[in-house]
Order: sequence, then C-alpha cells, then structure tokens
Amino acid sequence: MSRRAVVIGAGLAGMLAAAALSAVADEVVVLDRDDLPEGPEHRKGLPQGRHAHLLMAGGLASMEDLVPGVSMRKHLLAAGAHEIPLGSGMVALTPEGWLRRWRHPGPSMLTCTRALLDWAVRGAVLDNTGVVIRTARVLELTGSRQRVTGVRLSTAAGEEDLAADFVVDASGRGSRIVHWLERLGVDDVREKTVDAGLVNATRLYRTPEGAGRFPLTMVQADPYQGRPGRSGMVLPIEGDRWMVSLAGTRGGGEPPSDPDAFLRYTLDLPDPVVGRLISGAEPLTDVHVSRSTSNHRRYLEKVRSWPERLVVLGDALATFNPAYGQGMSVAALGARELDRELRRSGLGESGLARRVQRRAARPVEAAWTMAVSQDVWYPGTRGGSPGVADRLVTAYTRRVIRTATGSYPAASALWDVMSMTTGPTRLLRPSTVLATLSGPPLPATVGAPLTEEERTVLRRLDRTGG
Repeated sequence: MSRRAVVIGAGLAGMLAAAALSAVADEVVVLDRDDLPEGPEHRKGLPQGRHAHLLMAGGLASMEDLVPGVSMRKHLLAAGAHEIPLGSGMVALTPEGWLRRWRHPGPSMLTCTRALLDWAVRGAVLDNTGVVIRTARVLELTGSRQRVTGVRLSTAAGEEDLAADFVVDASGRGSRIVHWLERLGVDDVREKTVDAGLVNATRLYRTPEGAGRFPLTMVQADPYQGRPGRSGMVLPIEGDRWMVSLAGTRGGGEPPSDPDAFLRYTLDLPDPVVGRLISGAEPLTDVHVSRSTSNHRRYLEKVRSWPERLVVLGDALATFNPAYGQGMSVAALGARELDRELRRSGLGESGLARRVQRRAARPVEAAWTMAVSQDVWYPGTRGGSPGVADRLVTAYTRRVIRTATGSYPAASALWDVMSMTTGPTRLLRPSTVLATLSGPPLPATVGAPLTEEERTVLRRLDRTGG
C-alpha cells in the first residue's frame, strides 16, 4: 500500500523534513502558499529573509546527513556561500572585549543570503529525491486528537482533502498549529514569548576591490548596561557582495531606514569598524527594515496526549531573536531527529511522532536558553525579566566570554556552543570551568584584532577620518 507524507512549508525546515521522509515514504508532497522563485530570489513568506543568516556547523552537519548523494557543504559553497572559521576568520567585539583570533580555525559557519540558501537546498532535495511541491494553502488538519490523517487545503481549483500517513508542519513563524490542534481537541499547548523589540536593518554593498578576504566583522550588542542594545555586522555573501546588518532593541536602539542615518548608526557603535568599512563602499540596495524578531516557543513536547503521525519543526515550533543566528541550525537539527527516528522505526510505528517532537525540543531548548538569557536584560523586554537563575547563569557566561578573549580552552568551548555542535553544558566541563576560574592568561586585545594587511585595507576604505 502506497504511503504518502505531507509537509506544510517549502522553506529550509520543510525541505529538510521532506528529504528525511523521502527515505521511508512512497510519496512526499510539500505544500506552500507562495509561488516559489526559480532562482535565489527573496519571497514574501520569509519576513527575515533579507537580513543576515548564519548556518552554524551543527546545522550544516545535520544537513549533510539528510539529502541523499549530496554534500550540502560543497553544494552551498559551489552556489556562492562563504565559509567562515569561527576561530580565525571572524573579528568580533563582545560585551567583554574583542575575541582573539587563533591559529586553529575552529568550527566553521556558512554565510550567504537566505534566498540563495533556500533555493540551493530546495534544488538539492528536488533533484535527488522524489519530493514534489504543490502551491496550496493549508486550512486545517484532518483526523482526531489521537491521530492526524491528512490536511484540508485550498488551491486555485477550490478546497480538497489530502490524505496522508504522516504530516509535518514546517510552515514557519506564522504557523496556525495551535488553532489546528484545538480543532482536533488538543487544547493544552503552552506558549511563551520574550520580545526585546529588536529591529533589523540591512543593506547590501559591493565588496570593495582588494577586500574580498576581509574577515566577517561584528560589533555585538551589550545587554548588561541597562540601555537599548545596538549591534552591527559585515558578512560576505555570494556575488562579491557584503551584507551589512544592524540590529537594535526598543527604546532608542532601533536602526534607521534612511541611508545616511544607517551609516551614522554604524559609526556610533561601541567601535566604528563596521562604519569605517562601508563608508566608501558602493551600496547596491535600499535599507530593508524588519520587526519580526521575538523569541516565541510552543511547548508541544509537553502536550499530554500528542496525535500520532504529526510533527512540528522549524519556526512553527520555535522562533528566536535572529541576532543569535540559531534558527536555521535548529531547523536542521530537528529534521535530523526526524530522520533518525524514521530510519530506526519506519513511518507507522506507534509513538513515533511524540518521540520526534520530544527530541526536536532539545536543540530548541539550547537555543532558547542562549537567546532568552540575554534578551531578558534589555530594558523594555516584554515577556521576561531576569530571575535568580538568570543572574547566576549570566554571571558565569560573562566570565567565560571574558576568559575566551585570552584563553584558547575557553574560546574553544565558546565556539562549540555558538556553532551548535554541542549544548550549553559544554561550558560546564571541568577543563572549561578551570580555565574560566583561572581567567585569561593573555592580555586583552586593544582594538580590532586585524592583520597588518587587513589594517591597510581598512585605512584605504575609511573615508570618515576614523
């Protein structure tokens, strides 16, 4: 008997889930309400699509296991993505000082536009599996509180029911999963939102001549001074371009949409290096602003009675402040958990969906803790404030980061957590705790840790007199 799986949403989480399902289902249908672009172009279904996206090593490793016959790392690099080693290829000013650059590269992340990444992943899945995509809007789930049997959808031809042996909701931040579950009789979903009021503003520039190898550069926001957060970063993307993304929290930290004010904002950051880099660069786009940035979590793994044959992944399960670069990696890690359980037990085993939902909650919990533990410190944050546990965690985490500015063991632990190759408990290993208690053996770096060649490039680009 033919087995059909349905995936709601053709974004990153949906296509990776479809790849996982293709190994065990006879038919995998992905439903998306948008007409998908044929190339790496922005689409309206991704509210954060024009802003900076970082694919961390943990997320990339998960993707490597999901699409049969394809190295996603090589595929994305061939499409134009850049590979950035955290240990040596990044210049970052943290609230605790400049991170030192080490000879050991450490784990790497990939940078490119979200449009390119989605297009490349979608193409790899479609070319190497039997997955098909249909344009349709899902109206509700069919079935009961015990078992989902498919979806009711709307197309240009009208409404229809599409039966399925398994359904994955990966429809993103705007998912209606809580409403759909209520219609089935599942009414005990707990949700939480922590919103620092972050605003993103992004502009693309042509990479200046001679600056193609300049490291990814960021000035991070400081949540701990009782003032609105302000940050900025320059990251290389495909097409010999720089993406410059600014982010600030409510109450005065919000970046502007005006081009001249955009540049002034970068120069007014705690270090003006981002502004100095772009002051003479050629802008290629207007400034794009977005406010869909809150942390929002649905605790689906805690529902008393979870329906068989339904899994929720990606932004439909949890969204995070995009400043921390976690969302895509969490989506990939969730799809990998689905893949592992499917290969272990097959499509129809009782309890499969609940096991996947609980396993997918693990990377969500790690990312949530990392994001929310910082966002609660910004003035004006809604939905959360620092408690006793937050204060203890923050005090230790800040000390780890301060130590990482001059200690390789602490820096290595920090890279592992940032890259999502391991969870936050990595910071509690004896070697990390010992290094943190001892403090940094090397002195703090004064100014951005640039090579002499990079300083020459910066001086040439700087038209501000900085």
